[in-house]
Amino acid sequence: MLHARPTTHTLRFPELEREITAHDDETIFQSARRNCLRIVGACGGRGTCGTCVVRVTEGRIDSSHASAVTEPGATPTHSKKKWLRACQVHARSDCTIEVAPRSLAPVVRAEADTGGVLEVLALDPVVISRDLTVAPATLADNLCDTDRLLRAMGEPALTVDLMAAQELSQMLRAGSSDERWSLRVRQRGNELIDFAPTGSRTLGLAVDLGTTNAAAFLIDLESGERLASLGIENPQTAWGADLISRINFAVRGSDAREELRTAAITALNALAHDLCHAIGARRADIVDAVICGNTAMHHLLLGLPVHQLGRAPFVATVRASMDLKARDLGLHLCPGAWVHMVPNVGGFVGGDHVTALLSTQERWQSSRTSLVMDIGTNTEISLIHEGQILSASCPSGPALEGGHISCGMRAADGAIERVSMENGRIAVRTIGNLDPVGLCGSGVLDALSVLRRANIVNARGRLAADHPDVIELDGKRAAVLAPGVHFSQDDVRAVQLAKAAIRTGVDMLLRDQGLHEQEIERFIIAGAFGAYIDIASGVDIGLFPDLPPTRFEQVGNAAGRGVRQMLASRSARTRATELAAACQYVELSTRSAFQKTFLQHIGFPSDITRRHP
Repeated sequence: MLHARPTTHTLRFPELEREITAHDDETIFQSARRNCLRIVGACGGRGTCGTCVVRVTEGRIDSSHASAVTEPGATPTHSKKKWLRACQVHARSDCTIEVAPRSLAPVVRAEADTGGVLEVLALDPVVISRDLTVAPATLADNLCDTDRLLRAMGEPALTVDLMAAQELSQMLRAGSSDERWSLRVRQRGNELIDFAPTGSRTLGLAVDLGTTNAAAFLIDLESGERLASLGIENPQTAWGADLISRINFAVRGSDAREELRTAAITALNALAHDLCHAIGARRADIVDAVICGNTAMHHLLLGLPVHQLGRAPFVATVRASMDLKARDLGLHLCPGAWVHMVPNVGGFVGGDHVTALLSTQERWQSSRTSLVMDIGTNTEISLIHEGQILSASCPSGPALEGGHISCGMRAADGAIERVSMENGRIAVRTIGNLDPVGLCGSGVLDALSVLRRANIVNARGRLAADHPDVIELDGKRAAVLAPGVHFSQDDVRAVQLAKAAIRTGVDMLLRDQGLHEQEIERFIIAGAFGAYIDIASGVDIGLFPDLPPTRFEQVGNAAGRGVRQMLASRSARTRATELAAACQYVELSTRSAFQKTFLQHIGFPSDITRRHP
C-alpha cells in the first residue's frame, strides 16, 4: 500500500533571509532543524521550556496544542499575533515567521579563548614533515614510485596510506624537473600519511566539543604557534540543550543517532574550513587532529550506542583513547590524517575533563587539597587530595548558562550579563551595551544573588508578593529586571536544582575523603561560563562554598588549552592517558545520601547579610 507524501509548504524567515520547506506532519521547530535553521530550543522540542518561540505573521497554522507565551525583548509592531512555541505549531500553508530576538542575537562567547595573547606550545608532534628530493625513474632505474620514495628516505619498512598513495605519482612529477623530483612527506609513526608540494604548511586541529559550544584551534605543528581559533554553537543543541534530551533522541534508532553524528561532523568540517580560510591554508594541510568532549559527546560523534550511558549504572562503550582515520569519521582533512580521541574517565566525565586536568596540573599539584570544576550543562568535578583524584559529574542542566530560563539566552549581544542593586533599584548591564533582550548565564547568577540580598527572594526560594519589582505573569510571580526581561518563580527553581546538584557533588567527594570544605586550598573553576561568572554571586546563592576569595581561580577554557597541548605533544597525550586512568570515578546519583544532601542545598544561605551588610 502506497502512503501519500505529506503536503509541503514554504516557510519564510525575513530576519534570517531564509526560506525553508515544511511538511504537514512536522512542527515548525522540526522543519527548522531539518533545514539547519537555528531556533533556540533548550528542551529539544518537547514543549517544556518555551525558548523556541516564534510569531506567524502570515499564513495558516495548526496551533491547537500550543499556548501563548510572553517573549522578552520583543514589542508588538506590525502584528498582533501571539508568540507561540515553534515545537507545538504545524504549518498548514505557506507562512511568514518572525523569530524571537534571543534566537537572532549573534553569540559572542563560544569558548574559543580568542584573546590576543600569542600562544606557542611545546612541540613534540605525532606527525612530522620533511622536504625530500627523489631521483626520477629511468629505464636503468625503474623502481616503483613508492619504493623510490622509501629508498630516498632510507626507511624501506614504512607503510603508505592508500589515499596518500593514490596521489603520490602525480605529486612526484608535478612541478618537478627531469633531474630531480621534490615533495613534502608527512609521516606518522611508521606510516606515510600524505604528500604535498615542498614548503607546504603542516597544521593540526584541536577541538573541544562541548555540550553547548564547539571550540576549535588551528596549530602550526612546526612552530607550535596557535594560528587561529573559532567557536560556534554545537548544532546538536537543536535536539536539546542537555545530554539526556539528546540521548533520548539517539536511542530511537540508528537513523536518529546518525542525525546527531552528522550534525557534529558537519560542524567540525565547517570549523576546519573556516580556520584554514582565515589564514589562507587548505584543509588538506591539516595532518593531525585531537578531539575532546564529555562521554556523551564522544559517543555521539563516533556513532557509538548511548542507551546504556543514559541509565544506571551509566556505563560507557569505550573509555580508552582511540586513534581513527579522519576520513572514516567523515572529516575532510589531509588524505591519511588521523584523529586522536581523548580518553574518558567514567559515566559522563569525559575527555574534556581530562584535558582540563592536564592544563591545570601545575596549579592543583602545588596544594594538598584542590578542586577542579568545569561548570556547564554537565558539570564535572575532581577533588585532588594528596595525589588521589576523585571525579564525578553533576546533571546541572542548562539553567546556569541561560537555558530553561524564561528569558534565558546564550551569551550574545543584548544579553544581560551583570545585575546589581543601585539606589534600591535593580540595574543591569548587557553584552555590547545594547537594549536587553534576555539573560545569559553570568546574569542568571547575578540576578539571583541580587534578588536574594534584597529579600525579593527568601531563603527557601520564594519570590516576594508585595515587592514593587515583582509582577504576576502567566499566573506566576516574576521579578522585573529590565523592560521585557524578567526572572520568574520557575527560573528560581531551575537554578536551585542546578546549584544543589553541583554543591551536592562537592560535598559528597569531600565526605569520601573525610574532608571539610574549608580544607580546599585551591578551587579552580574552568570553562567559558566559569570565566565570566562573579564568584561572590556564586557564594551568595550557595553554588560555591564560602571560602576566602583568594582560593578561587577562574582559568577559562582549560579543556581547550589541554587539547591543544595534546595536539602539539606526544608526551601530553601520554600524560592525559595517565590522568584518565588515575581518576577514580564516583557515581553520586545512586548513593543513598545523595537525595538528603541535595535537599540540604536546595535553599539559599541564610547568612547572606553577613557577607553584604
